[in-house]
Amino acid sequence: MIRVVLPAHLRILARAAGEVQLDVAGQATQRSVLDALEDCYPMLRGTIRDQVTGQRRPFVRFFACEEDLSHEAPDVPLPAAVASGAEPFLIVGAIAGGRGLVGAG
Repeated sequence: MIRVVLPAHLRILARAAGEVQLDVAGQATQRSVLDALEDCYPMLRGTIRDQVTGQRRPFVRFFACEEDLSHEAPDVPLPAAVASGAEPFLIVGAIAGGRGLVGAG
């Protein structure tokens, strides 16, 4: 059982109250977890990765075991702690920076 933590806006879209638990066939990879997530929650298709290319969407990041896995290949095995369900796979909405208001005025 893989535990997945979604950002608030995707939890609302999926109508999920908290973290979701998924059965993943075979090895736990980003691709297999996202495939299982989209199978269980079809309303999430296209929100996390592009439906045509399968590439991670801009401003979406993946974390596990305090590591940023966003730039890992989709078929690289996830850490054993994630595969065993001891640690969650986190999908995070990144925030883009811009000019701050510090000193403005």
